Amino acid sequence: MELTQQIKNGIKLAVCSSGGGHAGGSLSVSDILASLYGTVMKYDSSNPEWEGRDRLILSKGHSGIALYAALAASGFIPFEELASFGAAGSRLMNHPDAHLVPGVEMCTGSLGHGLSLAVGMALAGQMKGQEYFTYCILGDSECCEGSVWEAAMYACQKKLKRLVAIIDQNGIGCDGPVEQMVQMEPFDSKWSSFGFKVEETNGHDAEKMNQLFLRLRKEGDGPYAVIAHTIKGHGLIREVEGTGACHYISGTREALNEMFAF
Repeated sequence: MELTQQIKNGIKLAVCSSGGGHAGGSLSVSDILASLYGTVMKYDSSNPEWEGRDRLILSKGHSGIALYAALAASGFIPFEELASFGAAGSRLMNHPDAHLVPGVEMCTGSLGHGLSLAVGMALAGQMKGQEYFTYCILGDSECCEGSVWEAAMYACQKKLKRLVAIIDQNGIGCDGPVEQMVQMEPFDSKWSSFGFKVEETNGHDAEKMNQLFLRLRKEGDGPYAVIAHTIKGHGLIREVEGTGACHYISGTREALNEMFAF
């Protein structure tokens, strides 16, 4: 998919230009973002504050490079600006700033808070009779946070429609395999027990995700939890793809460039 490759190229440009970045989690959500921005979501890059737009919150804000790349590929910011990532004076810092970057709905970085804000946005839309969808991308390791489940309880209490929590289940946290830190499985049952309608998908198959997300839009129900099975660092060289070593990579431009397999 062309947009997926543009997003991945943008991640590579940002990481190699800055000398480092959270490549692992950024690459694991690149196909998800390509599906949302390329096919699923309603937005106007020339009018980022359009009231009828769908909302997207990247709760796992340390993967902000992927969001910047998706925004660049979708016309919100110049693609070449990705080369300024992390530089002094740049608006593209490690965690997205909603006050500086058009298309960013929420300042994220401290994990566990994105779903709460997404619930508030979905509730506001429901109370006003608006039909926009609210999407929230979380990491699986992030779901160790109690605030995630508080938000989940409230979302179901309010029977929020058009709210879609998308969990990037790459299985790897910053310190290694998630299951070594806390038992997440049965993950689908945890969400369904709170009242979410649960779907599972291959988080690197954009076409399947397009079909799934469009079906959910047609149903117009919710709240939904989409568990996207992904590979951390998808697209990096074999030695680091799918390992904790790709959570944050750093080095010279030349060394970093060699870590990308595309």
